[in-house]
Amino acid sequence: MPGKFLTGGDRRAAARADASPDTRTPADKRHMSQRALRAWSIVHRWTSLVCTAFMLLLCLTGLPLVFGHELDILTGDAIEAPALPASQADARASYDAVLRAALKTHPGHVPQYMIWEPDEPLLPIVVSAPHADTPPDDTLSTTVDARTAQPLGMPPGKGSLKFVLLKLHVDMFAGLFGKLFLGAMGVVFLAAIVSGIVVYLPFWRKVGLGRVRLKKKRRVVWLDWHNAIGMLTLAWALLVGATGSINTLADLMLEAWRNDQLAQMVAPYRDKPPVTVRASIDDAVKTARGVAPDMIPSFVAFPGTRFASPHHYAVWMRGDGILTTRIMRPVLVDASTGALTDARELPWYLKVLLGSQPLHFGDFGGMPLKIFWAAFDVLTIVVLGSGLYLWLTRHNPRKRRG
Repeated sequence: MPGKFLTGGDRRAAARADASPDTRTPADKRHMSQRALRAWSIVHRWTSLVCTAFMLLLCLTGLPLVFGHELDILTGDAIEAPALPASQADARASYDAVLRAALKTHPGHVPQYMIWEPDEPLLPIVVSAPHADTPPDDTLSTTVDARTAQPLGMPPGKGSLKFVLLKLHVDMFAGLFGKLFLGAMGVVFLAAIVSGIVVYLPFWRKVGLGRVRLKKKRRVVWLDWHNAIGMLTLAWALLVGATGSINTLADLMLEAWRNDQLAQMVAPYRDKPPVTVRASIDDAVKTARGVAPDMIPSFVAFPGTRFASPHHYAVWMRGDGILTTRIMRPVLVDASTGALTDARELPWYLKVLLGSQPLHFGDFGGMPLKIFWAAFDVLTIVVLGSGLYLWLTRHNPRKRRG
């Protein structure tokens, strides 16, 4: 038998292995646990250091953006619907009239989008540019009164405080690379949170969750506050960090949709000449409403833009409730005839993207939710700042004295 060729030491080792799957002593287990904890501590330290500056940038720029409308009012950039006589309060101009009014303010421009914000249905925004494929940062927007088709002004554009804050928050003025870089920092931030939980667990079990030892040295007090506030903001930080990372992939997801689903829907139009005479926007929206009668228009993408095709209007319909406002369905309408071409459910990855946006921005529950989001944003800034302080003072004995 093979066993007879084993030495005495081998037989004893085999016997121990057969007798018990775990022969480690309590001291061995404590040693391994301490090594694992040190490894997690190293992960937490370096992931935090890598992402802290960028997370502070995102929190500091995101805080005023939570109150975007209020910021517009403060800076004088807000556009509100004027009061009208009761006889005109329920009037609605045609979408074509709204479009013509907006384009008159920018001669030589072509329309890219007509947008209806959920909280401002009376103030459609028409985005125009010299060419249909002009990048978003080089376009102009005009707000029009939906009742009278009168232009009311231009929302904040380049150079405004809101524009600068938004660009810093979204891509740091570095385009797609900036978005993907911030997305990577978001993943590193999530790793810092998870590793921080693991490092905090022994203290939690020994002393208690959220305890701050006020009679200890200053550095210990700072560390306890850092941990306690970090645990308080844990769920919010995980949610906002994860959804923010997802949002940075929006351009790539849209391109995937264009190359897959949209390409299939417009395949019969591949060899057709460019559209010269366009059908009515009102007819296009009417066609879309017939396909999705329980939804309302969110925006119309004009031919040649990223959200449509060279031969189609894409009427993006959305749900009409608080929980369904981010559920969207694109309806492709032939831009020459106004007839329906196709309408399909969005692929899963775009549904995930759209679902993540309100969870990231906190813009679906009115002012109470904005205040909640802002409060946790400030607390997260405190966690990031205290962590940076603990790192910078780690070798300074004067800072450790309380």
